[in-house]
Amino acid sequence: MEFSGKVALVTGGANGIGRGIARAFAREGAAVAIADIMEDNARAVVAEIEAEGGRAIAVACDVSDRASVAAMKSKAENQLGPVDLLVANAGVTMFEDLTDMSDADVDWVIDISLYGVVHCTQAFVPDMIKRGGGHIVATASIAGLLAPFIGQHAPYCAAKAGIIGFILSLRTDLEKHGVGASVLCPSAVESRITDSPLYRPSRYGGPQRGEVTLPDGAGEQGHAVSRPATDAADMVIEAIRANRAVIVTDPSHRAGFERGMVAQVLEAFDAAAAFDAARGK
Repeated sequence: MEFSGKVALVTGGANGIGRGIARAFAREGAAVAIADIMEDNARAVVAEIEAEGGRAIAVACDVSDRASVAAMKSKAENQLGPVDLLVANAGVTMFEDLTDMSDADVDWVIDISLYGVVHCTQAFVPDMIKRGGGHIVATASIAGLLAPFIGQHAPYCAAKAGIIGFILSLRTDLEKHGVGASVLCPSAVESRITDSPLYRPSRYGGPQRGEVTLPDGAGEQGHAVSRPATDAADMVIEAIRANRAVIVTDPSHRAGFERGMVAQVLEAFDAAAAFDAARGK
């Protein structure tokens, strides 16, 4: 896929990875809708893009609300045209024991991080199928692949693992229509996701003061050291061009993935084989 002349929409586009991807799209010649629950922050990114000669608009959106997603789609398409590139990037996080989280906490993390991806995909995929082209990128997390090593993060890991399964399954359905799909599993990348409680919608308890605090030991899996969002953005551009299924940003996590998720699943298959062998099956 070439980006010049295309229309892109990036949720959570006002900061971090979303901002980096939006600016990369604009540099490649795409018109970009910057969607964010904080519209003023999205306008700041629009100003950055316009200062570099690009074209962009800001759109307010709460991705957990289907009506808000529909309104976002309508505004973006009325001003820019049909969306060719969707980056469902908006997400929030908490590091807490599940037993210390309220129902509103759990719903907030899963509704924004997982259902936000689902809502946006449902909104834009039918039109991409009709046009016979387009590409979707959904931002998951390395946490979805390294869950065995990350405590106090169960709802977030569940949401991010869910995105991985969602996109990999959806990719199979979209191939025959000429629509691509990729899932981004970033490790630590410069962003303001730890500020996300400040943007919490009222139905989940409203804005909360203070940043998300990383638990002791989180840095051992790379969560305390960030790489530039521009790196992640450039990786996404390459992956879309190649229609690559999975994008990771830190190759050093391969060993942890193999030692954790892969080893545990292979052990389960071995146990199932031993079970059958013991019964002569």
